[in-house]
Amino acid sequence: MRCRDTEKRSPSTVTSFLRRLLPKSMRSEGVTIPVVRLSGTIMAGGGQFRPSLSLASTAGILEKAFAVKDAPAVAISINSPGGSPVQSRLIYQGIRDLATEKNKKVLVFVEDVAASGGYMIAVAGDEIIADPSSIVGSIGVVSASFGFPELMQKIGVERRVHTAGRNKAVLDPFQPEKAEDVERLKVLQLEIHETFIDLVKDRRGDRLSQDPDLFTGLFWTGRKGLSLGLVDAIGDMRGTLKARFGDRTQMKLITQPRGLFGRRLGVFGSSAGFSVADIASSAAGGLLDAAEERALWSRYGL
Repeated sequence: MRCRDTEKRSPSTVTSFLRRLLPKSMRSEGVTIPVVRLSGTIMAGGGQFRPSLSLASTAGILEKAFAVKDAPAVAISINSPGGSPVQSRLIYQGIRDLATEKNKKVLVFVEDVAASGGYMIAVAGDEIIADPSSIVGSIGVVSASFGFPELMQKIGVERRVHTAGRNKAVLDPFQPEKAEDVERLKVLQLEIHETFIDLVKDRRGDRLSQDPDLFTGLFWTGRKGLSLGLVDAIGDMRGTLKARFGDRTQMKLITQPRGLFGRRLGVFGSSAGFSVADIASSAAGGLLDAAEERALWSRYGL
């Protein structure tokens, strides 16, 4: 029998022990880059069964991704046609705040589309890498709704609206559209558009071209977006990360619980669960939202 004190460690054991003392970024197995996928339209709600992007739905996974201590960067994959300008900016600001707090570089990768609010989120990246056939841009503001006044007359339904304040029922979809209401809406749109433009200019700076159509709401392929300064490079996530951090780079997808026992259905600390009434309400109330969401994707041929 050999005494433990007299046992000699093999060179491989010593090497393994020393390797564990090194930061992950210096170990031979390479670095681990947390990956966050942000996919969908951007809206405050979304319902139980129609996931969407909002500050509430993304804050947790973003916090988790930026909390990976030894990661030199966070990779964010974006696939969104846009939506709420408020939620877009809140997600953008959340990413920038975490990047500053955790001192991490943000690499954004565009999948099919990063347009309108989706592009607003994309500019949170220190670099934007796009597929040559992806769609980027659409730096503008759009408001869409439906009008039903003729349908109401046809089916014999009378619309009754009583307000305290003469402007409380502007743009009512069941009443004829008024020119003064549209003008008021356009003023709001211009203010939001200016905020969007200022944000893009602040983040992209001298990388932007002087193309006069840049802020008109037009959109382009990733390849054209490169020449316009909307993106920094053409490529994909795996190839870019391995070229940047080494062939042994590991990509760790950051997710949150979903499904029957997941976060979206009221388990693991979120709101209460769902009932048959909840399902029926979501199905009925979400028909117009679903149509508008489909229209957003369709604008970009998706």
